Parts: sequence; C-alpha cells; structure tokens
Amino acid sequence: MSLAARIADRIRTGGPISVAEYMHLCLHDPADGYYATRPALGSEGDFITAPLVSQMFGELIGLWMVELWRQMGRPTPFRLVELGPGDGTLMADLHRAARLEPGFPEAAETWLVEPSRPFRDLQRQRLGPGPFHADRLEEVPPGAPLLLVGNEVLDCLPARQWEWRGDTWKERRIGLEGDRLVLGLAPAPQVRFAADAPWEGAVLEHSAAQEALGSEIGARIAADGGAALLIDYGRAQAGLGDTLQALRGHVREDPLAHPGQADLTVHADFPTMLAAARREGIETAGPVAQGRFLDALGLRARAAALTRTAGPGEAARLERQVARLTAADQMGELFLAAALHSPGLQPPGFGAPP
Repeated sequence: MSLAARIADRIRTGGPISVAEYMHLCLHDPADGYYATRPALGSEGDFITAPLVSQMFGELIGLWMVELWRQMGRPTPFRLVELGPGDGTLMADLHRAARLEPGFPEAAETWLVEPSRPFRDLQRQRLGPGPFHADRLEEVPPGAPLLLVGNEVLDCLPARQWEWRGDTWKERRIGLEGDRLVLGLAPAPQVRFAADAPWEGAVLEHSAAQEALGSEIGARIAADGGAALLIDYGRAQAGLGDTLQALRGHVREDPLAHPGQADLTVHADFPTMLAAARREGIETAGPVAQGRFLDALGLRARAAALTRTAGPGEAARLERQVARLTAADQMGELFLAAALHSPGLQPPGFGAPP
C-alpha cells in the first residue's frame, strides 16, 4: 500500500491530521518516507545544496571551525558534529581545509547525525569508515566540547500552520475529499505565540521541532562548551506567511500531490530557534545573509587563489559558483547563517560587513 493510501486510511480512522504530522510522515515514514527511501541531491536529484555548488563553501566552514577551536583553547578531544550531512560533501571539504591546522584532525571526533540509511551509505562512500553515525543529536556522547554545523536542516523539521479566519486562528489540517488529500481548517485553541493577524487569510507557522533543536543545542553547549553554525533559508524576523513547499526534480509542486516522493520544507524560524537556545544560557550571533557571511570568511579571496592556478574555463566556473552562493537573486540573501556559542567566543563572519 502506498504512503498516500496509508495516510488516507489514517485520516479515515482518526480524522484530519496537522501539517506537521503530514510532513513527518512524508519525510520520515520508515517504509516510504522521502528521506528513508529516495533522497537525491544535485542535478540528478530534487534539489542542490550549497556544498554541491562549490567546494569553497565547506572549506570556509572548516576554517570557521578551526578558529572557534583555537578560541576554545584547542581542546582534545572535541566532538565535530554535522546534522543532516547529505552525501558527505560538506564534511569532506571541511576536513580537507581543517587538516591544515596542526592538532585539529587528531582532536576531532567526527559524528554524522543522519537517520536516512540511503544518505548514510553515500556518506560512507565519500568519507570512509572514520566518522560515527547517530540517528539523533542526543545519541552523540556528551562530556567533550562541541563544534557543530547544520546546513539546510531546520527547513525539513515539521511545522504546524494556522490561518486567520473570522477574527480567530483556525488550524490548517490535512483531510480527505473522496480519496484525494485536501487542506482544510479546524477550530484551534488560543495560539500562545501569535498576536491577532492583520488580514483575513493570513497564515502563521510554528515549528516546535525547530524550537526544540535550538534548546537542545543550547543546552549541550551550556554543559560542554563549544559552538554551532546553522545555515538555512528562512526568516530573520518574526512574520506571517505560508512557506510550505514541495520540490521534486527541481520543480515545485503541490505538497499534497505525491506524499513521500517530494522533499517538503518550511522556512527556518531563526528568531524562535535562537531565543530557545539563549534560554539555555548561551549566546547567539546573527542571523546574517549567507552572502555577507561567506564574504566575511574570505570567499572571494579563496576564489581568487583558485583562479590563479585554473584555466580560463575553470576561472569562469569559479565566478559562477561565487555568484550562486552570494548573489542577492540566488542564494546570497534567501539563505541565512546563525551561530550558537559559549559566552565569550567570537564566531567569525558575524561582525560588520567587510
């Protein structure tokens, strides 16, 4: 039985389900969920992430990690963790840059937090047997400082949605019209984190999972020390709007059309996630636009260095990569970077623009 049919049976039995529950089923159902069965990256997959745009992205994050490690007093050992490492490209590029720092490779205990078995297979092919795997961050052993990166992780964490109708919030829920999945509205209790909406039909999203991840990382850093870098597309200020989308073959489609066969995402809610982390007693920086962040880390200088040893065609390719990562009409402003860190640390990339 297909995932769509099983979701329909679940609705017939228990009634309409929340958008968050629908997202979780589509992405993580053990038999037919997107990440459990068919995740694919790059031009042959459904979406392209920044590490696949250019090796420079992961290299600069590697140097970011080295700088934080120095500020922390060069602890040995420490946990080097990536959330949602995809095919392992980012960690491979990070390792390549960071191994130039004496002592860093030996001190780093690498952990990949990855519940998807297909992605784990790709990571082993790229990185070899060295890194440890965990399904959840809580499985990474505590007791050592943490340096963590997550690129496009927040956006795949489920969110609930409410719609302002008739001077009240009503929850968006997935129901049935015949055998077809449809979006409807249901009465909802008072929404604690929202003021009255200014217009009929306004949509509010809240991801308890994103908020919980901010708390979890914050508590871990408060206990063991360290820093985390999260990069994602989303909002820098609280706001309204329906950001749920489905991507299949690099084309947007109706999120209800093909359960389990498309990547479902919502925008990262940086304000709520960072506030949750600060409540654990740590500090945060950002969010800032990805383009500004990468420029502050020296992306253009790195591109210039590579260009000096490249042929004409390669130089043009590097120029396109820089534009893809930093241009306002590409990834440069839609994607944001934020840091969570122990008090006193100064994560690079979040100061005044260069």
